[in-house]
Amino acid sequence: MALPPILRDRLRLPAIASPLFIISNPELVIAQCKAGIVGSFPALNARPASQLDEWLAQITEELADWDAKNPDLPSAPFAVNQIVHRTNDRLEHDVEMAAKYKVPIIITSLGAREDVNQAVHAYGGIVMHDIINDRFARKAVEKGADGLIPVAAGAGGHAGALSPFALIQELRTWFDGPIALSGAIANGAAILGAQAMGADLAYIGSAFIATKEANAAQGYKDMIVESSGEDIVYSNLFTGVHGNYLRPSILAAGLDPDNLPEADPSKMNFGSGGNTKAKAWKDIWGCGQGIGAVEEILGAGELVAKLAAEYEAAKASLAEKTSFTAGKVLMAAE
Repeated sequence: MALPPILRDRLRLPAIASPLFIISNPELVIAQCKAGIVGSFPALNARPASQLDEWLAQITEELADWDAKNPDLPSAPFAVNQIVHRTNDRLEHDVEMAAKYKVPIIITSLGAREDVNQAVHAYGGIVMHDIINDRFARKAVEKGADGLIPVAAGAGGHAGALSPFALIQELRTWFDGPIALSGAIANGAAILGAQAMGADLAYIGSAFIATKEANAAQGYKDMIVESSGEDIVYSNLFTGVHGNYLRPSILAAGLDPDNLPEADPSKMNFGSGGNTKAKAWKDIWGCGQGIGAVEEILGAGELVAKLAAEYEAAKASLAEKTSFTAGKVLMAAE
């Protein structure tokens, strides 16, 4: 199935920047979109709720101004993440704001809601739903999601435990719609790898934490640059949902990352640290296993340009290898 025009015609790179809790802000989203990838933010980052109206106005106005001045290099669309879990008492308000500004893409998390999907479709938007297994994916599509975001092993923040190979293979046996793969993608070659596996787009988060526009503490950004995949710990202690976190931040909070207790998943709390005094996202920093590829703090536009160059180099390298292999096969046949 071909990508819908909104995800096909205005992207410099087949990628979506994932919505980062606390970290994603209008400045980061605008920079991502101007650079040619889908920029996104969680609706809950705008606090109080009235600020969401201001943020959406800023993003839509600045991108429209950019498009008017750069007709040959239009911005990519933007997305807003809606947490549809029952604990989100802002959902109705935030969906109304999305409809007011006709947000092109809505990313839904922690549950699938048919009414939310219908509200987005009513104004012409599309819904991408993040999932961690095939069962949740089927539920999301049954309730009207247009596309899927498989959050595979190694993804930053809340993440599943399945290999991206396993997850994509299962999904592509029955789903031919848009798929954006999440999980340790932090360079251009990995974007191409996601496509080779069967995804249409890459879903990239942790690499954008270490950008100049990101609303993250300098220590957080520095820790990402200094860390590698071995520094990531998978635990559900901090929110009740399993996720990946930076080991040094867990140590800094006075906890033993190798002996973390299990939390009660029925008591999800996305701002607290469960039974700890440390707060998830504020003190315990989410991050994915792909950060070994992050070597410096760049502007978001610079990072996208770097990813694009790596992506093109990876395509050229693959074409050369394929040509070489085909040549050897031809010679053998002769």
